[in-house]
Amino acid sequence: MRDFQRRLCGQLEAADGGASFQTDIWERPGGGGGTSRILEGGAILEKGGVGFSAVHGEMSAQAAKVLLMPNPEFFATGVSVVMHPRSPRVPIVHMNVRYFEAGNGEAWFGGGIDLTPIYVDEQQARWFHEQLRAVCEQHDPSYYSRFKAWADDYFYLPHRQETRGVGGIFFDRLTVGKDGEAEQLFAFVRAVGDAFGPIYTELMRQNKDLPFSEAEEKWQLVRRARYAEFNLAFDRGTRFGLETGGRTESILMSLPPRCEWHYNLQPAPGSPEATTLAWLRKGVDWAALPAETSASLD
Repeated sequence: MRDFQRRLCGQLEAADGGASFQTDIWERPGGGGGTSRILEGGAILEKGGVGFSAVHGEMSAQAAKVLLMPNPEFFATGVSVVMHPRSPRVPIVHMNVRYFEAGNGEAWFGGGIDLTPIYVDEQQARWFHEQLRAVCEQHDPSYYSRFKAWADDYFYLPHRQETRGVGGIFFDRLTVGKDGEAEQLFAFVRAVGDAFGPIYTELMRQNKDLPFSEAEEKWQLVRRARYAEFNLAFDRGTRFGLETGGRTESILMSLPPRCEWHYNLQPAPGSPEATTLAWLRKGVDWAALPAETSASLD
């Protein structure tokens, strides 16, 4: 996990070309710690975070109950990534890979990647899902369909009745011994992590020079607010970190640097903004969109 953080930061710095990650090493009073690496003011990325943590100890009874833990003792390690680009033409992205050991001896892996475009580009959404499907199929033919549906359900704002973006894959509690052997599950998690850098830096390259208007930037701030709503109200990683006494600055590094809320803002019918909202629903089979609608970027 430490090595993955180092390699990924190098890939993202090279793709951005305008800023470097700053390093913040921290310790958790209850046990363990981590390294938060933050990029701000880049040429493409307005704010980005790549956080590594390896924490252990005993969580509160309430936290154990929320997380369905039979024993409060735990060890957890992982890397969590969120990128907020300057341009509304470059999508927000999130990635997480993690490993967890419970005090009763159970161990499992989790993770995923999801994409949140400010303006949905059907061609790029298809390409993104094709890359994830290819990674999944190298390890288990059932993974993509299972984890894509899981992402649709997880990255969803029920109070808005909309998905956070075009989804991706999400998986949790892939339990050692039940869902596969440790080496097998870790190989899949590592493959998901290693796929992230090439996928996202390609999307950065494709979109970084596209023009945008002041009105489109305003829409970006509104959509960033939706992202913040999800992370603060529904994200399990945020909840786990806060419930277990994690470092607040590192937990909340996923929040955008700027966002706006407007009362009952409704885009004009037929506008690009309305088209994007129409795509934010569960069950879109992105990887099966017709080629004439969404050709490969390769």
